[in-house]
Amino acid sequence: MTAPIAPAAPAAPPAAPPAPEPGRAPRRGASRAGRTLHAGPLAYGILIVAVLFSAFPFYWTIVAASRSNADLAKVPPTLLPGPNLIKNFEAVLEEADIGKALLNSFLVSGSITLGTVLCCTLAGFAFAKLRFKGRGALLAVTVGTMMIPPQLGVIPLFMLIAELGWVNQLQSVILPGLVSAFGVFFMRQYLVQSLPDELIEAARVDGASTARIFWSIVVPIARPGMAVLGLLTFMASWNDFFWPVVALTSSEPTVQVALRQLGGGYVHDQSVIMAGTLLGTLPVLLVFGLLGRQIVGGIMQGAVKG
Repeated sequence: MTAPIAPAAPAAPPAAPPAPEPGRAPRRGASRAGRTLHAGPLAYGILIVAVLFSAFPFYWTIVAASRSNADLAKVPPTLLPGPNLIKNFEAVLEEADIGKALLNSFLVSGSITLGTVLCCTLAGFAFAKLRFKGRGALLAVTVGTMMIPPQLGVIPLFMLIAELGWVNQLQSVILPGLVSAFGVFFMRQYLVQSLPDELIEAARVDGASTARIFWSIVVPIARPGMAVLGLLTFMASWNDFFWPVVALTSSEPTVQVALRQLGGGYVHDQSVIMAGTLLGTLPVLLVFGLLGRQIVGGIMQGAVKG
């Protein structure tokens, strides 16, 4: 005789969502898994105000470069661009050899950027992944040099370049800036986080030398950090004034040295000075506009998942 089939057990009711902890209110704006958080009006308002404050000095440079000296002396000042931009640019070209200054600045900034990125990446790789005696002490000394004001080294550095016969030559500005303590520390920290030890060990097992590991493994992984360091170094070298004005003269100027010759006379022509400043700022903005998106994208994609 066949046994009767027992009826199926009723399905268990769905579990109730966990109750919030006592004394803690649920967070507003928290997104569920797979959803994107959207900023509110307050966040957009703060961002707009920050952008306006950041962009206003550059806008004022454009306004001042397109006005006359009399317009800049008015109270309240004029906040709209004027018709004298081309005239002021012509005055800049007459008063200073701005073309040669731009070329010299490109040579100096480009050479310093390439040297800094290469040397600092090599040193950062050594401090981050290689084991050798005195590594910690050398890193401490390197970082400690950042605490020394650069003005303290001007006199001995000028005496050195004078002995070498480099006064008023571009190498007197290029060579002292080829390596920076900040760049070494920056690349060391980047490689500690982004370069897994397993990749280096695997390359060692395959018989790769240290030089091959650097060019084939370290450089591709460090490329986003190298791009950021290169951009920061280029901007700092382009805007440097103190050491170039000591080592160079008006016959072999960089942009910052050439700007010192503008607006001369009993009353300085601020509109001409601003026009020269605008000419000196445009190349930096162009470099950032061309490379900024690639640099930000490289940072977002450059992390190595463990």
